Amino acid sequence: MMDVARPLAGQRILFLTPQLLYPPQQGGALRAYNLLAGLAARHTIHLLTFLQAGEHLAPDSPLLRLCARVEAVPAPLPRPLRRRLAATLLSPLPDMALRLPSPEFSARLAGLLSQERYDVVQAESLEMAPFLLQAGEQARGALLVFDDFNAEYLLQQRAWETDARAMRRWPGALYSWVQWHKIRRYEAQVCQMAGLVIAVSEADATALKEIAPAARVAVVPNGVDTAYFNNDPATSLAPATTSCDIVFTGKMDFRPNVDAALWFVREVLPRVRAEEPAARFLIIGQNPHARLRALAGDPAVKLTGRVPDVRPYVAAATVYVVPMRIGGGTRLKVLEAMAMGKAIVSTSLGCEGYPVRDGVEFVIADAPAEFARAVVALLRDPARRLHLGLAAREFAVSRYDWRAIAPRLEAAHHAARAEV
Repeated sequence: MMDVARPLAGQRILFLTPQLLYPPQQGGALRAYNLLAGLAARHTIHLLTFLQAGEHLAPDSPLLRLCARVEAVPAPLPRPLRRRLAATLLSPLPDMALRLPSPEFSARLAGLLSQERYDVVQAESLEMAPFLLQAGEQARGALLVFDDFNAEYLLQQRAWETDARAMRRWPGALYSWVQWHKIRRYEAQVCQMAGLVIAVSEADATALKEIAPAARVAVVPNGVDTAYFNNDPATSLAPATTSCDIVFTGKMDFRPNVDAALWFVREVLPRVRAEEPAARFLIIGQNPHARLRALAGDPAVKLTGRVPDVRPYVAAATVYVVPMRIGGGTRLKVLEAMAMGKAIVSTSLGCEGYPVRDGVEFVIADAPAEFARAVVALLRDPARRLHLGLAAREFAVSRYDWRAIAPRLEAAHHAARAEV
């Protein structure tokens, strides 16, 4: 049995991440970076990370200040489509478990585990689970932590249910049906192996306990830097350019975001413009998927691609929307918009995991006509937008600042180690 009297401070923690955490370009990296930064003041942090295409570890990167050791391995090239299709048909493993095959990363991990004695080894996302399984065989007494950004099997189940409704999306639906069942088995295996599973919401924790009842699951929610994302008019954020800008942000090659944008444009925006002809929809985010190209000719829709700073676009939004129909976990973009004091209309799924109240911090609507009515009503009511935005800002500041989130991970580590 491990020494449970060991003090909470001074742990040696190894993070395993699928991409460089700084500068954070997407939700997973943003989450992992802030958790790592929050632990670094009290613990010794080592980082073993993949470098995705175009990433490099800059000499002045904060990671070199926060971490006692950083090792980076080039990520493998994306698998050709034919290999992915073959694996979908023949491999018992889900696609996510096969994305990062790397003998070099595995060898680096083995070297670290033989050289160092870690108290905690934490893997960020299901993509890194193969290396956590490796650590389970090689780590000497370390607590193995699986930070599950989404209940991934549930995300694929919802993707299947959504795509199955439209004939043109049946190939995607079939893929999701296969992946749903494979991920369910694999995610359960990883959760049962780990000494601690981190979920981002109570809803995800419940979903993970359904497939791995014996797993120890703790909730460490996503957070937001409420000083960086703020509604202070003294900042340099751009003012609103029109009174009818509807804004959606996200990584736009992520399937749930693509579905959300297309659903809004096809089902909601025409209803909004019938009432407010000047309304336009801004889609802010990197790598717009090919399915979004057809929107480029619509004068009521603007796709920006990657932007250096999302804040001016959120600040300029008259209404911020979260039209999600697929997904799991919680969405960091929601917290960013709340912290900036925006009036938000969301589907129930879009705000899942956050204990918001319809009509207080959010307006929640699921049917296209209902969603459109909510957006139009806010476009026409500045006082209501201000009221919702102030409540949203207070909600984000009081519950979800990263400075309050990182200690919850630290406490979860300590509690899990104390029970070994």
